[in-house]
This record gives sequence, structure tokens and C-alpha cells, in this order.
Amino acid sequence: MFALLFSTVSHGSDDIEISGLVIDRTLTRFGKDFAFYYSGYWRDLTFTQGANVLLTETVFPQAGTKLTVEINGTLIYVTHFGRRGGPIKERAEEAVLRTVDYLAQLQAEAITGELAERSR
Repeated sequence: MFALLFSTVSHGSDDIEISGLVIDRTLTRFGKDFAFYYSGYWRDLTFTQGANVLLTETVFPQAGTKLTVEINGTLIYVTHFGRRGGPIKERAEEAVLRTVDYLAQLQAEAITGELAERSR
């Protein structure tokens, strides 16, 4: 399951750029619930152009699951759910806060780089 939330089509070349995706590679009920909450918060963010999110879940029998959040291939969040679950909504909120921090950092670096080039 994945959600297409924002897409950009580049008309100047043959390349098509799609961004703003949340790709759900979760397996369990806990992972699906996490993905549901996370993607709900993701839809509310306004500055997701150029960012694709990958939610991946690894199941460890008898121990629970490990869930990771990556943005454009960079790992930004890891959490674990035991066999009985946990505070899923709160962990999704925490992951979104880390996402916002990461995206803000990328934007700040881009602005800083532009300013440095202008001052040359």
C-alpha cells in the first residue's frame, strides 16, 4: 500500500519526477496502524515536495517488530514494537516530528548554500 500525496511532472525533459510519496512496506497490524497515523500527519505537511518516505517493518518472531522511517534513502527514525504493541499513535507523532526536523534541516542547508553562492 502506498499513498500518492503530491507529484511533480517535469515538462522540460523526458524525466518524470514524483515526490511526496509515503511507501508502506509494513507487515503487521502494528505497522499498518503506524503507517496510517504517519501518512495522515504527512498529508498535513506543506513542504514535502522532493521528499519520499519509506516505512519498513522487520518482524522478529517471538520478539516483536522493528519499524524504520527513511526519507530519500536516509534513515531518520527507528522504533520497536513488542508482541503486544505499544503507543502506536504517539510513536507516529514522534516520527513525524523527526521528519519535520529533517526536512527543515534540508531546507536550511539549501538556503545556506544559495546564500554562500550569491556572496561569491
